[in-house]
Amino acid sequence: MNIKNLYKKAEQKEWLTAEEAVFLFENAPLAELIMVAHNIRLQHHPNKIVTWIIDRNINYTNICFSGCSFCNFYCGSKSKKAYILDIEEYKPKIDKLFELGGEQILLQGGMNPKLGIDFYTNLFSSLKKLYPKLKLHALGPPEIVHISKKEGISYADCLKQLMDSGLDSLPGAGAEILSDRVREIVSPRKATTSEWLEVMKEAHKLGLVTSATMMFGHVETLLERMQHLEKIREIQNKKPKDSIGFISFIPWPFQDEKTELLTKMEVKNRVSSEEYIRMIAISRMMLPNIENIQPSWLTVGVKTGQLSLYAGANDFGSVMIEEHVVSQAGASHWLTKDSMPKAIKDAGFEPMERNQRFELKS
Repeated sequence: MNIKNLYKKAEQKEWLTAEEAVFLFENAPLAELIMVAHNIRLQHHPNKIVTWIIDRNINYTNICFSGCSFCNFYCGSKSKKAYILDIEEYKPKIDKLFELGGEQILLQGGMNPKLGIDFYTNLFSSLKKLYPKLKLHALGPPEIVHISKKEGISYADCLKQLMDSGLDSLPGAGAEILSDRVREIVSPRKATTSEWLEVMKEAHKLGLVTSATMMFGHVETLLERMQHLEKIREIQNKKPKDSIGFISFIPWPFQDEKTELLTKMEVKNRVSSEEYIRMIAISRMMLPNIENIQPSWLTVGVKTGQLSLYAGANDFGSVMIEEHVVSQAGASHWLTKDSMPKAIKDAGFEPMERNQRFELKS
């Protein structure tokens, strides 16, 4: 393979194969990858604007039967730590969100075996009744698969009921690595690769805005990472023309602190800043049909996040007023409403606040 030819192919927004992406990842100089990815970013966003959002992550329950080996947050229903939030517990959290200028919550929990479709539709409609301007960026494909199986309904029917109750967008949660070999090791009771992709396909048919993610740096191979990107790209290519589909892609490295992957399997996160920036650049090159790439400063640190803005990324994500999942596995970086735009400015870009549809706020 010829590196320069692959650069040209990527800059022309032609699809790189997974094997070509592995070759570039292993052989291309980092500075060149950064330059090519930034050139592609400028084709999508020919300005110095970097977007960001204020939202709050609320975990409606910590009861989950999936038992993922990278997660320290979940517990069983009989645990003293187990909870399901009642509607009154949402109010101070959402009031604070609006006080800070945000209007969206990232609402996630787990696959609680006791919660059916009625729980979610009642919750969504109740929250929307209390806060008509609230945007619900909620659940994820594994939860849709779980609810659908529990109720004996299709993914489309499940999504329609949730949308009718107030669901505004669907996060790309639970993707991890879209390889069943990997999922058998890290999340054997969670949605399979095909189930995750099928939920997203149905969501796009319904016009529901979604995001895509990847958690890497554990038991996957480089080729499996790149095949993950191929699968995301292919689903995006199949969306209806009037559907946004995947509005963004966010990769982050596995956080290992006290996880079963570390303590029982001796799998440690060894992703360096350089490797992370390579993944951001390769993601931009592999995903010409996804407009927005977001670095995970929460897991890699603000400085690496800032460097990622020169390697293909154009969005800095959320201030994350509240976060309990990756933080319990070792993520310790935080930004506030004031420090987020400052970090973007310090990197040499113009910060602009957005909503979930990447529409700029005045």
